[in-house]
Amino acid sequence: MDCIFCKIIEGSIPSTKVYETETVLAFKDIQPAAPVHTLIIPKKHIPTMNDVTAEDGPVIAELFEAAREIAKQEGIDEAGYRLINNVNSDGGQVVYHLHIHLLGGEKLGALLP
Repeated sequence: MDCIFCKIIEGSIPSTKVYETETVLAFKDIQPAAPVHTLIIPKKHIPTMNDVTAEDGPVIAELFEAAREIAKQEGIDEAGYRLINNVNSDGGQVVYHLHIHLLGGEKLGALLP
C-alpha cells in the first residue's frame, strides 16, 4: 500500500507523535495552518469518512477522545479549537486515509467567506 499515513504508523516515515493508543495515532502536521495543528488518524486504513462502517464506530469515537485529550495537553481546550475532516477531492482531502485536523492556539477565522 502506498499510503503515507500507513507508512507513518509502521514507522518507515518519521513523525512528531503527540498521542498514541493501540488504534489511534496523532502527530504534528508538517505544514501547520495554526500554532497547534495535529493530525489524528486511525491505525486501521480507512480511505475516507464515506468508507466508515458500523464496525468502525469505536475507533471513530476514539478519534474524538484523542482530540479532546490533545487539546487539553496543548492547553487549548478551554479557549477553543477546530476539528476538520475533509472528504474526497471537492472536500479538500489530499491523503486518502481518514484523518481529523485539530487546529487551535489562536482565534480561528470563518471557514468560508
